[in-house]
Amino acid sequence: MVVNKTWLGIGSSIVAGAFWGLVFLAPKLTPGFQPIQLSAGRYLAYGIVAAVLVAPIWRRLAGRLTWKEWRALIWLSFTGNIIYYVFLANAVQLGGVAMPSLVIGLLPVTVTLVGSRDKHALALRRLVPSLALSAAGLICIGWQSLSGPGHGSLAGLLCAIGSLVSWTIYAVSNSRWLARLQSVSAHEWSLLTGVVTGVEALMLAVPASIAATASHGTSEWFYFAGVVTAVAIFCSVLGNALWNHASRTLPLTLVGQMIVFETLFASLYGFLWEQRWPTALESAAMVLLIAGVVSCASAHRNNAG
Repeated sequence: MVVNKTWLGIGSSIVAGAFWGLVFLAPKLTPGFQPIQLSAGRYLAYGIVAAVLVAPIWRRLAGRLTWKEWRALIWLSFTGNIIYYVFLANAVQLGGVAMPSLVIGLLPVTVTLVGSRDKHALALRRLVPSLALSAAGLICIGWQSLSGPGHGSLAGLLCAIGSLVSWTIYAVSNSRWLARLQSVSAHEWSLLTGVVTGVEALMLAVPASIAATASHGTSEWFYFAGVVTAVAIFCSVLGNALWNHASRTLPLTLVGQMIVFETLFASLYGFLWEQRWPTALESAAMVLLIAGVVSCASAHRNNAG
């Protein structure tokens, strides 16, 4: 039964990664819009969709939460959504898809290292093989992206590092909160996060309008609205719900490894966007990253047995 739950959690995290990988394409699909406009638009749409879905059970949920939980939702929404996506959109526009994908690909390492300090977590020495495989895969991606032309600016790299730090904080904090909550499901917690994120995104509306450096026609605004709404539904509503299910089912050290699928899918979408096959180094990187996840899953399965 434990093994079945583990594999269900792994499957949920893989699908979440497939949805999240689409986030890296959004800045490329909307090159005439500023990153802060993308963040505000995406999370306003997320907030609206989440509010509609949570409305029938709002009164019941609100009665189960104290100010402590609401404060956590405010913090998680700000770090894991608003700040993360502002940094990421800037990184993609300044450095392309490959460089921020590489940096975000370090999430399995950062989250797993932080999670290894949790009670009942698998000993870090048991995770050395999977971490080594993941690191080797990331070195391959780094060598490929940094050896080619146009690998991005220092500002883009710093933005990518900012997104890495903010999402590491979110992933660890969110997983720990889900472990504490008893009266709220993972999907309900995701919807509540969406509502709070939508409220926070309202505060971005003014600076987003000030940041606008170009005027757009009606058709461009409709196109922009379609892109951010699609990202909100697939990446935020569905992706976050699946991720919360995985976070509640899997130990944090294994959840950290699952984030690698966001990098893999982001790379795949990047190849499709650029209409090319992966290079030998990129192919080796994907094999190594997958091997690292399989190794980590095997270590947890043996530990459960």
